[in-house]
Amino acid sequence: MTPTHRTRIKICGLTQEADVDAAVAAGADAIGLVLYAKSPRYVTPARAAQLAQRLPAFVTPVLLLVNASAAEVHAACAAVPHAVLQFHGDETAADCTAAGRAFIRAARIPTGPAGAGFDLLKYAQDFSAAQAILLDAHVEGYGGAGQSFDWTAFPWSHPQLNASSRLVLSGGLTPANGTDGIRRVRPWAVDVSSGVEALGPDGQTLKGIKDPSRMQAFVAAVRAADALLA
Repeated sequence: MTPTHRTRIKICGLTQEADVDAAVAAGADAIGLVLYAKSPRYVTPARAAQLAQRLPAFVTPVLLLVNASAAEVHAACAAVPHAVLQFHGDETAADCTAAGRAFIRAARIPTGPAGAGFDLLKYAQDFSAAQAILLDAHVEGYGGAGQSFDWTAFPWSHPQLNASSRLVLSGGLTPANGTDGIRRVRPWAVDVSSGVEALGPDGQTLKGIKDPSRMQAFVAAVRAADALLA
């Protein structure tokens, strides 16, 4: 049976040309480039432009920003003119719309039971101008940390959330749990970073270095979820 919904896939935190090519080959719909200097996956706007130039048509570059100044946002937009912006800090709705670009707003959800009281309905309303709300776990500092939040915490079918056309599920996704996350939330898209990174000799992830086989396995898990929900 043909799936009635195809979950879009963003692979974030790319730093190398080979990984961009491998993400595209695996079937990614978008790639994320981190313009936050404190991140181990940081790239400069100029480097982001080099990586984005490798993308074929209809694969979208997304620039991740954290509490960037207006000048930094302008530099990012100038470097990659066709990119979508992703705000991952303490930006207000006015901050997000100031650049005049399509944007994604990250919601940093506490990892406690039931989202520890996070009001996602209000958050989605406050950032109604966002093309999507990205759901990530709230950890110390900013950016993703490979942790999941409680996927049963919110009424995903609520029209104010509109999960299947507006929510991006992130935070601790891997080839092993991606199918379950999609089955529970039924999001428009998923976003993975550490879950598809290469592993060093010590078994720890090499931040910013992706593993082509793990990217392929993650995409396969997403497609398996789509088939289950057909």
